[in-house]
Amino acid sequence: MAAISRDEVAHLARLSRLAVTEQELDTFAGQLDVILQAVARVGEVTAADIPPTSHSVPLTNVLREDVVISCLTREEALAGAPDVAEDRFRVPRILDEEA
Repeated sequence: MAAISRDEVAHLARLSRLAVTEQELDTFAGQLDVILQAVARVGEVTAADIPPTSHSVPLTNVLREDVVISCLTREEALAGAPDVAEDRFRVPRILDEEA
């Protein structure tokens, strides 16, 4: 696999709208080359008999079953509110109109 060139790194930087210096082009070219070599090595692994997986360990759903239970009425919920308006909690404004 050929090493990634400075021109290719500069092109990627332009596409990504990144401002990079000449020194960074050299640094990134070396770093990207190492990354691409590592990805190529992973691709060389013979894995025809290994099924695809999303997790390395089996996952179990730990959610409980949905159970309908009684809850507070609107009046009970609003009973402890410091301020109520139109059957809703009234809270102080924290943002300006311009926000």
